[in-house]
Amino acid sequence: MMDPSNSDGLINSLIDTAEYAEFRDEVRTWLAEHLVGEFYEHRGVGSPTDDTAWDVRVAWERELSEGNWLGLTWPKEYGGRAASLAEEIIFEYEYARAAAPARVSVQALELLGPTLLAHGTEAQKARFLPRILAVEEMWGQGFSEPGAGSDLAAVRTKAVLVDGEWHLDGQKVWTTFGDRADWLYVLCRTDPDPARRHRGLTLLLVPVDQPGVEIRPIANIAGSTEFSECFFNDARTTEDMVVGGVGNGWKVVMSTLNRERGAALLPTQLAVEREVVGLIEAAKRRGAVDDRRIRQRLVDAVIGVHLMRCTNMRVVGDLLHPRDGRAASTAAAAVSKLFASTYHQRLGELALEIYGANAVFDRAAETEKARKLFLLSRAETIYGGTSEIQRNIISERVLNLPR
Repeated sequence: MMDPSNSDGLINSLIDTAEYAEFRDEVRTWLAEHLVGEFYEHRGVGSPTDDTAWDVRVAWERELSEGNWLGLTWPKEYGGRAASLAEEIIFEYEYARAAAPARVSVQALELLGPTLLAHGTEAQKARFLPRILAVEEMWGQGFSEPGAGSDLAAVRTKAVLVDGEWHLDGQKVWTTFGDRADWLYVLCRTDPDPARRHRGLTLLLVPVDQPGVEIRPIANIAGSTEFSECFFNDARTTEDMVVGGVGNGWKVVMSTLNRERGAALLPTQLAVEREVVGLIEAAKRRGAVDDRRIRQRLVDAVIGVHLMRCTNMRVVGDLLHPRDGRAASTAAAAVSKLFASTYHQRLGELALEIYGANAVFDRAAETEKARKLFLLSRAETIYGGTSEIQRNIISERVLNLPR
């Protein structure tokens, strides 16, 4: 059986626990006092690809907001705590350790918020950041399009400035929780000149509640409607809703994706550990552990969790103590993401071997976790940057191979 203290030791080696002991104890105490009742019953529920128990998770996130646990590193004037990165990492680790419900505002908290802090105007920060931390507005990401998934420089959604308003026309797809969003941050082409492929892009903030925006939820293979396709037909947003300046969308979006491929990986680690422990227990309960091949695969799964810990800790270490600049940090995040996504898919396949292929169709409570593990993990080598893109990053920035 795996011992979470092993992960504690790795965290302790990177962060001076004596210095942060009081903060860590504050986090643990608050979670113990507030993760109760309906929230406790929904521990571990939800994920970036699962909208299960949405209303409960929104209520839980507002509970976190009341406790001032959202946007820890954000400046106090916008509702944050101005905490250190080390404190944010400790919180995320303890949050995952307590198996608290998956947060619903990941798009705003982990992606858009840091992007606005880095590139937004003062007016944009004052308008949007406090509402994000109060869980008053939900956000969706309008990046990928049909024919422009990993190659975001190929986006065709266009925006034209007319009399102080941007007019948008085009289509986006795979917009996570888009059907829940009040606003979208949308990568648009504002310069049609093909020679300005990267320099002709602009990031716009677009309100959803208007005649020119249509959002259609898409049910994924597990039955969750966690992403959507979005259509813009003369949708409007005001001139001041540009993030980072007109024509600077590529640079702004790259900073957003680097955030997604880095610190956002850490909270998944302990959830995967619990999945492995659950599969070991299921194999014993169902007699599958008597199969020598299954036993070997369970051993491989345990080894894989330890490797995931190491790769995640390398990312955390680079964030806390940069060694060779941003390239090394980005490469470490790419290695971590690549390994975690492919490993998790193999874990889902092992779950089906233990529970049987019928678990894919069986809605019984006993097989629900195995079903979702197998089905939802299929997309992990695509979202957040495809495995092919991660391998390119590793080959160019670590191995110095030609493009």
